[in-house]
Amino acid sequence: MKAFADLYQRLDRSTATGDKRAALVAYFSGVDAHDGAWALYLLSGGKVSGARRKIAGSMELRAWISEESGLPAWLVEDSYEQVGDLAETLTLLHDEPAQDAADRPLASWIETHLLAVANLDEARRRAAVVAGWRTLPAPQRLVFNKLLTGSLRVGVSQRLVQQALAELSGLDISRIAQRMLGEWVPSPTLLATLLSHEEQPLDRAQPYPFYLASPLEAEAASLGPISDWQLEWKWDGIRLQLLRRRGEVALWSRGEERLDGRFPEIEEAAMALPDGCVIDGELLAWDEAGDVPRAFTALQTRIQRRKPGAATLRATPVRVLAYDLLELDGEDLREVPLHERRARLTALLDALDDPRLQVSAQVHASDWEHAARLRLEARERGVEGLMLKRADSVYQAGRRRGDWWKWKIDPLTIDAVLLYAQAGHGRRSTLYTDYTFGVWDGETLVPVAKAYSGLDDKEILALDRWIRANTRERFGPVRSVRAEQVFELGFEAVNISKRHKSGIAVRFPRILRWRQDKPASEADVLAQLQALAR
Repeated sequence: MKAFADLYQRLDRSTATGDKRAALVAYFSGVDAHDGAWALYLLSGGKVSGARRKIAGSMELRAWISEESGLPAWLVEDSYEQVGDLAETLTLLHDEPAQDAADRPLASWIETHLLAVANLDEARRRAAVVAGWRTLPAPQRLVFNKLLTGSLRVGVSQRLVQQALAELSGLDISRIAQRMLGEWVPSPTLLATLLSHEEQPLDRAQPYPFYLASPLEAEAASLGPISDWQLEWKWDGIRLQLLRRRGEVALWSRGEERLDGRFPEIEEAAMALPDGCVIDGELLAWDEAGDVPRAFTALQTRIQRRKPGAATLRATPVRVLAYDLLELDGEDLREVPLHERRARLTALLDALDDPRLQVSAQVHASDWEHAARLRLEARERGVEGLMLKRADSVYQAGRRRGDWWKWKIDPLTIDAVLLYAQAGHGRRSTLYTDYTFGVWDGETLVPVAKAYSGLDDKEILALDRWIRANTRERFGPVRSVRAEQVFELGFEAVNISKRHKSGIAVRFPRILRWRQDKPASEADVLAQLQALAR
């Protein structure tokens, strides 16, 4: 545990990516294999305690620390309010152990101490937690508490971890990223398998790491001649890879989830593809009568059903618009130039001739001005803008700038009123940074959007002070505030939604600016959003 706590402190105190990567390389090069597997799991976002394996809830932890420390509950609550992070609060409120105990491996703390009492009665769970508090010095106790609360955020992305492992092993980062996709369980053999230079049995069952486009912020003309680029529509669906390997079909979402059974018509169509084939594309709900994509919300009925019935299949037909071919006849094509991959993809799907699997059409423009005019048609077409891909680009892993860009249309905007606020996470856990906004429906403000980004640090601090001084009610971690502050929000689209009280759902909302010049009475009304809804 000490080695992992030391790593946590080093990562938490550094803002330099190179320093963090060096710390990860040093840790994984010398750590016990079993501990290293759990560290990898935790740094990749895995949690020890959760809904399916309860070790301690937030209320229980606060009650137990009150009993253990002898502090009244109100003082624990006040301390938590001031600190903002429960794990740090628990660490600060407990005394240091009377004497140092022998260092115990991270894997042992997790598997034989915490997971061993998961879902048991409160007395046994409490005993395990309190034993950790009484045994561990502050740096290790903080990590222990982070495991309990599931808040082990330390400014390390999964890609940074993968970079460190690639540097350590000499493997290509794309191979490591591929092996880390999907669900995996920490074990003593995990790191050896992950870093092996030999092909592993699961390598053929996993998708390739997705290549992600970056937002285009410069003028499109700065990219050079338009003839060097391939243009496509930016679809608003589910990014996925379709794998046809070893006689089976698997659909993998970009979120590293297998979508088995949810889209049987796509799996059926893909069975006609040659074995050893991987296609990258977008899955869309499709209006067959109008031959246009439907709103993203139409897909939600399909995502939630692992085995959709005939009525659901008829009501919400889907198709895949393919835009890349990553493997054919078992050959990895990612290093082949895009224009060649696309030619092979077109030939493959033209021969298949199945409307459920189609090539995403290219958008032809004579120059960048022409492309800009076409981009303005995006919203009417039910798409988000244009994708710009260098014609000779290889298929990389992750978000690598330079060859793939997303040129989205300007967002729709509304002026909305701040209604609720909640503390953020990680370094912003002491500040109110998660906001809920509403618009007028008659004399009532109706919530329509949540946003977490768009303000600079100075604005966040000022708004945090205002929220604390103007709180009306508290609902656990959420505060309702006086309906006075107006913000301009940007979003991509508005969809009809039965799951929301307002009847609509906005796509990708974010804060564009704080409208301190505008009173709440002049904020926008729900009817404006309803008129835009698809």
